Amino acid sequence: MNIKSQKDFFSGLFYLVAGGAFAFGATNYNVGTGARMGPGYFPLLLGILLAIIGAFVMFKSLTVETQGGDKIGSWAWKPLFFIIAGNLLFGILLGGLPSMGLPAMGLIAAIYGTTLVVSLAADSYKLKEVLILATVLSIGSYAAFVLLLKLQFPVWPTFITG
Repeated sequence: MNIKSQKDFFSGLFYLVAGGAFAFGATNYNVGTGARMGPGYFPLLLGILLAIIGAFVMFKSLTVETQGGDKIGSWAWKPLFFIIAGNLLFGILLGGLPSMGLPAMGLIAAIYGTTLVVSLAADSYKLKEVLILATVLSIGSYAAFVLLLKLQFPVWPTFITG
């Protein structure tokens, strides 16, 4: 069997493995029935759907001819680093690091910090655009999570709110 598109094959493989892992992990919860769904019902179905999509993409990569074999290029290390760093920074800023004496900075600071770091992954960096994006994301997140959903987590730094 010959792989005709490396990008599609490995993308499909990733989807298949991730979907299978989520479906398997969902079996640790009560699945329930269609009429009375348990906490594992939705993740199980989502994992199965993701695995099916992955299998379809893998099948397509083995049957449909692509020009040049659609080879996988080199890793984009800079974007990978900044996106992972931004996600880690969000968790640290939102909840703090009590073991190291770093207080929780809250939702607004976490969104601004994450947006500033993740935007460094792009080829061009315009501070004005990044700050506008961070402001829009902060307002939208505050409205959705705090005002509408009434979720309880720090919005402002603890040294300001007490």
